[in-house]
Amino acid sequence: MKWKGRRESSNVEERRGIGGKTIIGGGIGSIIIVLLITLLGGNPGDLINNMSTNNGSETTTPYQESAQEKDEADFVSVVLADTEDVWADEFKKRGLTYENPKLVLYTDSVQSACGSQSAAVGPFYCPGDHKLYIDLSFYQELKDKFQAPGDFAMAYVIAHEVGHHVQTLLHSGDQEPAAVKRTNEYSVRYELQADYLAGVWAHYAQGKGYLEKGDLEEALNAANAVGDDNIQKKAQGYVVPESFTHGTSEQRKRWFNKGFKTGTIEGGDTFNAANL
Repeated sequence: MKWKGRRESSNVEERRGIGGKTIIGGGIGSIIIVLLITLLGGNPGDLINNMSTNNGSETTTPYQESAQEKDEADFVSVVLADTEDVWADEFKKRGLTYENPKLVLYTDSVQSACGSQSAAVGPFYCPGDHKLYIDLSFYQELKDKFQAPGDFAMAYVIAHEVGHHVQTLLHSGDQEPAAVKRTNEYSVRYELQADYLAGVWAHYAQGKGYLEKGDLEEALNAANAVGDDNIQKKAQGYVVPESFTHGTSEQRKRWFNKGFKTGTIEGGDTFNAANL
């Protein structure tokens, strides 16, 4: 992705070196944990509900940024700036005003309006404070653990979390009954819509000439890597479809690619789609 020398977002909040009491939360890295809880007979909904009530104290420690971390921080700031431009334009077309989210850089653990989270959950979005949270060590995890290298793989992850912010502003899925919102099917539809919205962003990034050869493949590879079925196969050797919370690899790739091809918000109504 062509990103060096371009505008960086002013909506980046520096919290690296600040930690706190942690619990499991909702991000890409937490998919495995939620799946295991479900398989063991637990209710992942109880865990998610705890996110809004857990309180932890934070402590500040000196933090020294490496050259690599600076480069990574600059990159995510540029990607965030791109999402700001795209969604501001898309909202304006519809007579709406886009509210920029904050992106919080942290290390190890962080306190959010959704509770205290460990870096083990991966990047996540908290609707309670309209902020994205990213520990830059996920760059390496994406490459090593998920076998999804490349800067555009990370750009897809950021765009997916921003997609959750877009959903929050548009009240996506709010019409569904509370009981439905607690189901895994609702979660899958919600996550696939965020993948679609990430594809919409990539559509406009390509139109501006920011994508390089192989970038789309990197994003699709990342979407494939974090599919529920792929993660379950690696973790336990078999899949349990009824425990899926984010969608299969094929579904995640398909909805991202659909957003990439259409470039419109309207094409991503996963809640009413007969076939995911």
